[in-house]
Amino acid sequence: MTLERTGQPVRITDVAALAGVSIGTASKALNGTGQLRDATRLRVKEAAEKLGFVGDARARALSSGRTYTVGMITTDSFGRFSIPVLLGAEDALSAGQMAVLLCDTRDDHVREAHYLRSLAARGVDGIIVTGRSADPRPPIDVPMPVVYAFTPSTDPADVSVTLDDEAGSAAVASHVLTLGRQRVAIVTGPERHRSAVRRVSGATEVLGPALVGPPLYGEWSERWGRQAVDVLARGAADVDAIVCGSDQIARGVCDRLRELGRSVPEDVAVTGFDDWDVMALASRPPLTTVDLRLEELGRVAGRALLELVDGGSAASATVTPSLVIRESTIGA
Repeated sequence: MTLERTGQPVRITDVAALAGVSIGTASKALNGTGQLRDATRLRVKEAAEKLGFVGDARARALSSGRTYTVGMITTDSFGRFSIPVLLGAEDALSAGQMAVLLCDTRDDHVREAHYLRSLAARGVDGIIVTGRSADPRPPIDVPMPVVYAFTPSTDPADVSVTLDDEAGSAAVASHVLTLGRQRVAIVTGPERHRSAVRRVSGATEVLGPALVGPPLYGEWSERWGRQAVDVLARGAADVDAIVCGSDQIARGVCDRLRELGRSVPEDVAVTGFDDWDVMALASRPPLTTVDLRLEELGRVAGRALLELVDGGSAASATVTPSLVIRESTIGA
């Protein structure tokens, strides 16, 4: 909403007068164009903020040749991964006064093609592609800058911002060892999933001889967590820690251990991965897990897209997740 002074809307002439510059200079400063000193740009922006000036988006688009909109294509219908990525991307893109249009393809290639045509017709300045999986996906073919977030492109020439799953699982495995646990099992999701394999790799390298056997691959589900505990119970090794590939699996592990009379973490320490509040905090006990830092991943992707839209270059990057310690490993 435009702030009014003495009954009239604030105009760029008012901003220019307060900043002590010409109307042309004020326009360039607010639109981020022209060769101006940083001090001049700052003075104009401070004047605009003080007066409550809101520029005409259509005029800004016409003068710059940009629409100041970005499309986000996602396959994550539930928003579990795409919403945090969106929030982070908006943090970065808002610095460039850009709005984000979210399009959910629901894993439908026809729907994705429709959205891509629609975004191109709207003249968006760029597109962020994300999803619910860390598995690489084929690149999209559009005449504008594209950045892939969380779900990387299969083309190494594309800019992809991904999660360092191995670093996250290495951190949680190191935590388990510092607790003095010596017989550790790994329970994770499907072996066909890149994230499951990488999380096993990072944990295995750290655990070394403390690992009681090969990792157990299954589903990303609580049911699989319960079943995995039964598999381990039939084995020869008496585990004192279970490193899980997701919070869902870990919650199922905790439930089944409790049913078998095993205390968490006194008898068996349990860790998850994802820091999904719905699972991690509702688990009994709450889970030590790994925060994916998806909002930070979104911010990195947003900044990379801004660089590309501005005519610069950007490189692929990885975001390192962080360890979150709760009662499932250290007790109440």
